[in-house]
Order: sequence, then C-alpha cells, then structure tokens
Amino acid sequence: MILASVGTQLPFDRLIRAIDQWAEENGRTDVVGQIGPARYAPRAMRCFPFIEHRQFHELQLQCSLMVSHAGMGSLIGAMELGKPIIILARDHRRGEHRNGHQLATLGQFRNFPGIYAANDEDHVKRLLDRSDQLTAPPPLDTQAPSEFIERLAAYVHDTAPSGIRARLQWMKRRSAGGQS
Repeated sequence: MILASVGTQLPFDRLIRAIDQWAEENGRTDVVGQIGPARYAPRAMRCFPFIEHRQFHELQLQCSLMVSHAGMGSLIGAMELGKPIIILARDHRRGEHRNGHQLATLGQFRNFPGIYAANDEDHVKRLLDRSDQLTAPPPLDTQAPSEFIERLAAYVHDTAPSGIRARLQWMKRRSAGGQS
C-alpha cells in the first residue's frame, strides 16, 4: 500500500493530483491519502481529509511507501518506521505555503538515503513508477545519545537563571530518590 499525506494545515492539490493520476494510469487501487482541505477530488485513491493520529500511524506501519509534502513530521515518521518516502515541497510562490521552508527542507534531504526528493509532479510519477525499487532510509534512533543529553543539561544548567537552576537541581535530586 502507498500512503500519501499532505499534513493538515493547507491543501496540496498539485501533489495529490499527481499521485491520483499515476494511480489511475497504473490501475493501482492500493493508494490511500490524507489530503487535508483539498480542492481536487481524487478518482483513483481512497482519501480522507484528515485521519485520526492512531489510525494514521497504523497506515504508516502497513504501507510500503510514503509520499508526502516536505514536512519534517512526515520525514521523521518515515525515518523512524524505516519507510521509503517521496517528498515534493510546497511552493510558497504558488500559494501552497506561507514561506519557502519546504523548498529548503527538500534541498537538505535531497541526497539522504531512503528519501526521494521530487523536483515536480512528473518526477513524483517517475519515482512512483520505480516504487518497488525504492529503499528505506537508515533507521532513526528515537533516543538521544546520553552524551548529548548530558551536554544539553550542562548548558541549560550553566546558562539558566538561578531560580531555574535551583528547580532543576531539586528535580534531579527528587528523580534520584533524594530528599525534596
């Protein structure tokens, strides 16, 4: 199953139309889409404007490929679950978003293994044509390394106002089983 997602804030009809056309042209009935407040009405995809979080997570687990806007939540979700993902950035110049941050995200992830950055709708379709050959990204560890946590804690401790430092020390003693 292929899972398409555009987030919940804005429509992204350009991406949904490309996926829907590809599904129709290829006789695919296994494409499910969370399409947000879309103006385009897909013909070949099974679509929902919004999907409850738990149900969406189940679809993510079941899919073999994700296709999405270049939102960090979608990218991180695909990486955590080990799913290949095709991304197309919303273009603020087309009124698809408020600014160009998704174009920047697309550029940053363009060469990342398992993330397939599409230049345009035709590129999305060409990538979908090779969907059985697309490989998953390397697994993303959901826990920060202890060295990072220790360095972050030291930074917060060293730069925080004294009242916050005192509260952090109290919380640390309390979590270690000390006196409160």
